Amino acid sequence: QVQLVVPMAVVFGPGSVPGDLSRPLPFRDVQEMEISVNLRTSVKSRYEMRYRSTTGQEEAALAAATAREADAALHPLQDTTLGSLTMYVVPETSSLLPQGINVYVGKHRSALVRAGGSLAALQARLREVTQVMSFSATSIAAALSDRVPDGQLSPDARRNLKSSLGYEITFSLLNPDPKSHTVDWDIEGAVNCYVKPVLDKLSLVANFSVDSQILYYAVLGVTPRYDKESSSFLLSAHSLPHVINPVEARLGSSAASLYPVLNFLLYVPERSHSPLYIQDKDGAPVSTNAFHSPRWGGIMVYNVEAPASPQASLPLHVDVDMARVMEVFLAQLRLLFGLSREEVPPEFLLEGPGNEGLADWELDHLLWAHTVENIATVSTTLTSLAQLLDKIGNIVIKDDVASEVYRAVASVQSAVAKLSLGHLHAAFQASKEAVTSSERAFFDPSLLHLLYFPDDQKFAIYIPLFLPMAVPILLSLAKIVRETRLRKKEPTKMD
Repeated sequence: QVQLVVPMAVVFGPGSVPGDLSRPLPFRDVQEMEISVNLRTSVKSRYEMRYRSTTGQEEAALAAATAREADAALHPLQDTTLGSLTMYVVPETSSLLPQGINVYVGKHRSALVRAGGSLAALQARLREVTQVMSFSATSIAAALSDRVPDGQLSPDARRNLKSSLGYEITFSLLNPDPKSHTVDWDIEGAVNCYVKPVLDKLSLVANFSVDSQILYYAVLGVTPRYDKESSSFLLSAHSLPHVINPVEARLGSSAASLYPVLNFLLYVPERSHSPLYIQDKDGAPVSTNAFHSPRWGGIMVYNVEAPASPQASLPLHVDVDMARVMEVFLAQLRLLFGLSREEVPPEFLLEGPGNEGLADWELDHLLWAHTVENIATVSTTLTSLAQLLDKIGNIVIKDDVASEVYRAVASVQSAVAKLSLGHLHAAFQASKEAVTSSERAFFDPSLLHLLYFPDDQKFAIYIPLFLPMAVPILLSLAKIVRETRLRKKEPTKMD
């Protein structure tokens, strides 16, 4: 039984304390909820809430002109432990939050919440905020997607990458027509400027490696349709899945990789198919001219402006606008990690993550999901291993394999215990160690079931070999026994 505990501070600013508050500040309260995954699996969530008043420094910070300035001023004053949340309750008439906005979620692990009049209204609002900033039934179901019955999971939930110890990111520039276009892209500078801050933040979750390549004469494999009205070529939504397979055969990055590979492709259309636009299911042009494939990556089409004069010398020199490209690829990276912000209520205002690519609470959101997924993975792996060992009675388990199994069980128990104490970072590290140990044990070469044969297979192999030899031997033995008996029965002759 996994229990997720969120330590949470609810801080009342001046004039924001509800009139129906049952106890004087400060006091503690606990709220529990059960998230059902299937008939046998459920996850308990427990919010340990500490209600208190603001300190002098916090009051000064809340007197800022805007919510963004208040969030920046409050950051040094709050608990920065992974998985913890701080909610600052401001009066109903506060000008910190814009009109129509009841909740402001900052870049760190805090939010500004309007009081809401009564305690019940405030608690309902706080419940919504905690589900956005920590985990929700949807995010837990997505993490445990292998155990959720078919039909009960949204298609978007299956787009998230599975938890892994590492990921490899490959940026590829596809130039199918190098005779017409010479394409230059400053991929190293773009990775250092845009991708590295995000990966530095995500280094807590997994190890990342980044590489890039340029592929010439690599075509999409789907012939776009020409549209006379716009004098352009169109790729419809139903043809997009057929684009990936021909391109993937040229990438070659996943063949020798130990970890999942995320492919981000920048495609410069050949001159005969320019300009090329992507249409959505309704036939409208996609504003980013890009699409992404769940658990695989994304492709962006980068159109080149036609030369002003038809006599322009070829090949044309193209400098790629890396800021525009990386904006799309980073948005796709967030989608692949399940960090989309589509399910937020309209009265919520979420601060953009800035140059780091994701907010602190989004990192926690990812850690919650990956910790639960790792625990489920270890449980499945060890159960499969136990079933394999039960089937093969004469299997030999070496000491190093046994120690890995013991280590995996101890680590997963530690992860569950740490989660129930609200120590998210320690729980995630323990769950990673559990996954490593269980995978080592499961994939140990000595436990390959093909090395061991069931008894019925042994009989099937050896009987055709030994039966032809055994028949004459058995007949000879029978004859010897018969002759010996006859010899004993014959009376001995006396002279």
